[in-house]
Amino acid sequence: MKQERFVALHAQEWDGLQAWLGELDRQPKRGMRSEQALDFPAAYRRVCHHLALARGRGYSHEVTERLQQLVQRGHRVLYRPPPPRWHRAAAFLVADFPRLVRAQWRCMALAAALFYVPALLLLAWLQVHPEFAHTLFSSARLAQFERMYDPANPHLGRSSGTNLQMFGFYVFNNVGIAFRTFASGLLFGVGAIYVLAANGIIVGGVAGHLVAIGYGGPFWRFVVTHSAFELSALVIAGGAGLQLGLTLLAPGRRRRGPALVEAGWIGAKLALGAFAMLVAAACIEAYWSSQAWLPDPLRFGVAALAWLLVLGWLGFGGRAGRRHGA
Repeated sequence: MKQERFVALHAQEWDGLQAWLGELDRQPKRGMRSEQALDFPAAYRRVCHHLALARGRGYSHEVTERLQQLVQRGHRVLYRPPPPRWHRAAAFLVADFPRLVRAQWRCMALAAALFYVPALLLLAWLQVHPEFAHTLFSSARLAQFERMYDPANPHLGRSSGTNLQMFGFYVFNNVGIAFRTFASGLLFGVGAIYVLAANGIIVGGVAGHLVAIGYGGPFWRFVVTHSAFELSALVIAGGAGLQLGLTLLAPGRRRRGPALVEAGWIGAKLALGAFAMLVAAACIEAYWSSQAWLPDPLRFGVAALAWLLVLGWLGFGGRAGRRHGA
């Protein structure tokens, strides 16, 4: 085959591969997301074959040099080392997790309503009927809450224990609640509904009682910062459980087994992200929230930043990458 015919036959494919490699150099994430559409390994094998043909047939230096450069650039891409695990974990938390939360927005909205509506209603109700707190909690539990949030307590929200001990306790307690919320969704969603509503009642009951007796200031100072991560994670875990339950009830056109497997993978990823949020919440709760000496402007300023960070991350995380990959 003559060189002119050979170049005319394959030039468009070489141009496409060269453009893709150039795009990969400029925007690595965008190029790699389009790797499947390009079928890069097959394109790389073909250009290697073309280079061997060009050399064997004695084509001009211009043709063989262009093919040689494409092969070298493709070799670096194909045999590059895999990204480190921390990089993949960071990419999941920064972009993939918030995208997954937004993709399940219906379940997340329902979970938020199941948690926040009982909490807010009970908080308001106890301001009018403070005696109702004794219906929800025993006298011993109410006394414990009052000791924890006594304005004279040097460590808000707890009566004893070092920061490290409380960090471990908060992680164990919060992750346990989130896991139960997620796993209870397998009971056709009823378990997740119960756990979300029950936790909303507990949070609203504690807050309402403390506000009613005049301990609202210490309580809000303690919860305002770490609750951005903790409550959001609880809602996400509940939403993950609800989507499991809804899949069991209505798998759509798919068989229930495969649909549940797919929902389980989605739920596991959501739960993993929620657990990471709860570890962050436990760290803030142990080392920041419980420090009674912090001035209110600093405490509430950091709390506002924490809420903006969480809401902005869940609402906009990964959107730029999705636009580039489209």
